[in-house]
Amino acid sequence: MDLRVKRDTFNPVFRFAASAIVVSAIVFAYFRWLRVNPATVGFTFLLVILFISAAWGLRYAIFAAVLAATTYNYFFLPPLFRFTIADPQNWVALIAFLVTAVAGSQLSERARRSTMYADQRRREVERLYSFSQELWLSESVFELLNVIPKHIVDSFEAGGVALFLDGKQETYFFDDHSRNLFPVDQLKAISGRGEPVFDRQNRTCYMPLRMGVRTVGALGIAGCDFSRESLEAVGSLVAISIERANTVERLTKSEAARESDRLRSVLLDSVTHEFRTPLTAIKASAETLLSEMELDKPQKKDLLLVINQESDRLNRLVGEVAEVTQLDSHDIQFHLEPHEIREAIDAAIETSHSALRQHHVEVTVAPGLPPVQMDLERIVEVLTQLLDNAGKYSPPDSPIHVTAEQRGSEIVTSVADHGAGIEEMEQGMIFEKFYRGRNQRMLIQGTGMGLPIAKAIVELHGGKIGVTSQVGRGSVFYFSLPTA
Repeated sequence: MDLRVKRDTFNPVFRFAASAIVVSAIVFAYFRWLRVNPATVGFTFLLVILFISAAWGLRYAIFAAVLAATTYNYFFLPPLFRFTIADPQNWVALIAFLVTAVAGSQLSERARRSTMYADQRRREVERLYSFSQELWLSESVFELLNVIPKHIVDSFEAGGVALFLDGKQETYFFDDHSRNLFPVDQLKAISGRGEPVFDRQNRTCYMPLRMGVRTVGALGIAGCDFSRESLEAVGSLVAISIERANTVERLTKSEAARESDRLRSVLLDSVTHEFRTPLTAIKASAETLLSEMELDKPQKKDLLLVINQESDRLNRLVGEVAEVTQLDSHDIQFHLEPHEIREAIDAAIETSHSALRQHHVEVTVAPGLPPVQMDLERIVEVLTQLLDNAGKYSPPDSPIHVTAEQRGSEIVTSVADHGAGIEEMEQGMIFEKFYRGRNQRMLIQGTGMGLPIAKAIVELHGGKIGVTSQVGRGSVFYFSLPTA
């Protein structure tokens, strides 16, 4: 209903009729009820004419001025009810009124047009700013090229958009209607010519995409009502955003390659020492068994036990290296099923039996916990890593506490120890790949891959992992998982 009323007020017939009705109402009011001198009537007409000019434009104001001058002569200048003027001074008054009304209307119209132009430019600047913000959000060229037509339609209320790129020789359309509106040959011609084309009759326009003096493509917009300056700004923004996304993509690939090389080097440095230690033990045990030394049965069994244990250690190291690579590339499949968190805790304690043999483990699980959507094997791996660390970094016979509770829509599981604690500066670094505490790296074996693996697994489950520690008092490692 409101839209229909608004359309009616833009109808020229309605505006002419409204102007006539307002003038007639003033004549009726002053002639029938309010007895005032003709000057007051003239000033009232003049004010109304200025208001009409400011609101609707010059042609309606001139129509109102001619109608007002006619009725002013007929009803208020003697002799009344005749289109003649007896006093020459009244001729001067009538002509002055008419000239003043027209001149004032022109000035008011000029001010109105300036205001409308300023408002239009302000709206265009606001839309350009919003459009530029949308463009900066995309750093992938493929994603950007597919969303640019939609952003233009959303930001400028366009009826359709087509984007052509010289380098790719491809065209991107907002919808099928846009595909029919903008022939590809026309877009290519605009890109080659480098000059904008405006079709005011069909309300479409074509704008070349320029990077400085270089043309990189063309843009077609339906429902093109904004100025040439704004259209050129849109073309420049699109060209700059595409060039920026190309640059970011190239830099990202280059940085990823450098980071991959760096991680490969760090990985080799980290595992070389860890590999050498069990290999040395295996080699020494094997050489002893192969030598001509007389060994009794218990001695042979001890050497074979060393070989078996160190082989398991090597196998675990190789597995960690492979897992770090898989998690970094997201080349890993999780089998998510609802499980009780107690199930994962019990399995992890059983797996970490040897690391916890000198500690008493206290488990506290809140009753009635909902199940968690998880890959049971992977979450057991996370808990095993936390329990192994607690066993390695805690003094013998100190207890280890495992708790699980619900906080909102998450299950939070924590492993607390009574070890040496972690300095505040290092708490944010221990989840980085290959980082090991500076006070422990020479005392306790490790590669620095366990906690980063645990962090990646938890985050890929949609949870978070962290630590709270106090030097000399111990540490609490915790992680959260969303409920099923």
